[in-house]
Amino acid sequence: MTLDRLRPLADKMLAPFVTAAARLGLTPNAVSVVAFLLAVGAGVAFGFAGDAVVYYAVGAFLVFCNGWLDLVDGALARRLEIESDAGDLLDHALDRYADIAIIVGLAAGIGRYPLGLAAVTGVLMTSYLGTQSQAVGLDRVYGGVLGRADRLALTGLAAVLAAAAPGSVYGLTVVGWLLVVFAVVGHLTALQRFRGAFRALS
Repeated sequence: MTLDRLRPLADKMLAPFVTAAARLGLTPNAVSVVAFLLAVGAGVAFGFAGDAVVYYAVGAFLVFCNGWLDLVDGALARRLEIESDAGDLLDHALDRYADIAIIVGLAAGIGRYPLGLAAVTGVLMTSYLGTQSQAVGLDRVYGGVLGRADRLALTGLAAVLAAAAPGSVYGLTVVGWLLVVFAVVGHLTALQRFRGAFRALS
């Protein structure tokens, strides 16, 4: 979408946080793990939101923190000049588990497990085909309508709206419609990436 294009601006805003992390002796891998734990916390909060919508606000805050630290870990690795394939692997693996935790929590909170399954498979297939393209000799693909930054921003926004206005439209809450978007756009983006890679290899 658009947020990934703002990364240069985000990098400038990250400087104080990267400096603080370095002074605390944190490694990029440690920051990645903390970001993942925050995502798990968000998923748990969303899962309890069916009992009290205030949990949506808590989850939204944790999602924001997860997204911010997901930028900090890479910037910290560049600052310390310790970028590595192992760190990249850990970061991407934890990001996928974070996506699962958040989406499963959203689905559990509204009791829409089939919709959650469609959403999480769309997100995972989008990421898989982006890295699989690299595995077969092409560049890693980041294109598509919704990147991870966009998904996190939409998740946070939807959670805030769900806390403020817990009603439904055509039988679905704002969280339900968010899962619909993730499912439809995720699978369409995955097919788009597959088509592009397949054409490049044919």
